[in-house]
Amino acid sequence: MRAALLGVNGPDEPFTVRDGRAEGVDLVAEWKIADVRWYGYFGNVTTVNRTLMRIDESKREVRSVDEEWSVTWIGGTPRLQLAGSRTRGQINKKSYSATFTRDEAGNLVKERQQSFSSAELKPPLQHAVTSAGWTWRGVVAGKL
Repeated sequence: MRAALLGVNGPDEPFTVRDGRAEGVDLVAEWKIADVRWYGYFGNVTTVNRTLMRIDESKREVRSVDEEWSVTWIGGTPRLQLAGSRTRGQINKKSYSATFTRDEAGNLVKERQQSFSSAELKPPLQHAVTSAGWTWRGVVAGKL
């Protein structure tokens, strides 16, 4: 299962799945928000989440919990820091931004729009788990 989840990684994915020993879990999936190639994808989000995963081979299940991080943009470069109040559970946040200009007639014209959903991180992970016949279990409270 570990190999299947790590196999979700790819250069065209806006997230990465990596070893989670430093966090005390098996794997961590997180957005590539600090990667210059993906700045435009995230817009000016103020929070992002990462998904911590524990693999339970005896139950053929992957348990997951999300953590929320605040993002500070300094000169167009994002910097991550743990949010002042820790948020854990199953997180699904959406953000939307748009830039408008006025045309020659003075009408507002949408120049650029951007949306981002933290929920986009989980479907590829869940698919890797369930296509192998395992169970994906999102943990809201309690032990991961």
